[in-house]
Amino acid sequence: MPRTDLYRNVHMGQRARMFALATDLGAADLDEPGALTAHAERCLALTEELRRHADHEDTFIHPLLRERAPAAADALGAEHVRLDAAFAALDARARDLPATPADGLPEARHELYLALNEVVSAYLAHLHAEETVAMPALWEHTTEDELEAVFAAFQASRTADETLADLRAMLPALPPPTRAAIVRGAVGATPGEEHRTLAAVTTTLAPDQRHRLYADLGLPETWALRG
Repeated sequence: MPRTDLYRNVHMGQRARMFALATDLGAADLDEPGALTAHAERCLALTEELRRHADHEDTFIHPLLRERAPAAADALGAEHVRLDAAFAALDARARDLPATPADGLPEARHELYLALNEVVSAYLAHLHAEETVAMPALWEHTTEDELEAVFAAFQASRTADETLADLRAMLPALPPPTRAAIVRGAVGATPGEEHRTLAAVTTTLAPDQRHRLYADLGLPETWALRG
């Protein structure tokens, strides 16, 4: 039976959003009304999300990692300096973009695009270290009960709205069996509100993803409308 993986699913969601943002920024028509502000805000939201995610890991995962596998913890610590610098550079470019004169926009957009992709590059290396160094170390030096306790403590720290946002961000990036298992658990955890929960957590899914999810759950696609 697979052991609890504290990184896999959330990292898949993060990769999907980073790749989508990089693609969208590269192809953006900045002459559209509001485009400059919208793309700047998406970049700033990304760094905010990644910093918040790092705080969650430092609170719930990394104390156990430092205790049981200090060498693995040190390897992750070395990533933070590069990440912090990349985040700061992207934030600065994003804040400058909306006020850029029209004749400077092509270059400003490309500089923002490069800064974003530096974040993507640095963050991918960080995710790889967590998935191939930190998680195997935790599997080797902790019990399944301890890993489940870490995940449960994180879940208990989230409000209902935060949990919903987490699921909406993550589910579109997951394979169908994993997505169905997570949704089944979320729906089962809200007795009496199952219909509303299913409708709420699936708002970010593409139509084909939603169709497959309902098939995997063995439900008609109108089921959530009953709530």
